[in-house]
Amino acid sequence: MTAQRLPLADPGVPDVLRIAAIGFAPCATLLAGFDLDLHAVADDAAIPGSYWGDCEAGLIGNTVYARADTPLHSLLHEACHLIVMPAERRALVHTNATDSIAEEDATCYLQILLADRLPGVGRDRLMADMDAWGYSFRLGSARAWFAHDAEDARAFLECANSSLLD
Repeated sequence: MTAQRLPLADPGVPDVLRIAAIGFAPCATLLAGFDLDLHAVADDAAIPGSYWGDCEAGLIGNTVYARADTPLHSLLHEACHLIVMPAERRALVHTNATDSIAEEDATCYLQILLADRLPGVGRDRLMADMDAWGYSFRLGSARAWFAHDAEDARAFLECANSSLLD
């Protein structure tokens, strides 16, 4: 498998950017551009549709759920799953977006691209956060994968919607 997300024993430990660092507004604006809704969950509440639990973002239909302590990489990852999937699947999705390796890779690639659209984030920080959180790539890091091993992800995105690569 090219890209894989691995749960950590204590996801609160990694020093990663969280929604609280930039606020919900720029995240909601970004997602709205893809016809997605962002639902802010109370700090002490469980996140609906979260596959990994704890502070990880969740998804149900066209809505991404997150708290202020949700890592930005998690928010982007779940949103990108919805962005790359066909509309008919998007409407039915709840918690688990896919078992497709190709779609997972495309999601990772797109989340790196979209990080450049969030103030104070950018692809370099996002890739560092992905590594810190425990994403696993064949070449050892998100940066190496993105630069040298993501042709399949780019091809998937080109087929799904070539404007995603602009």
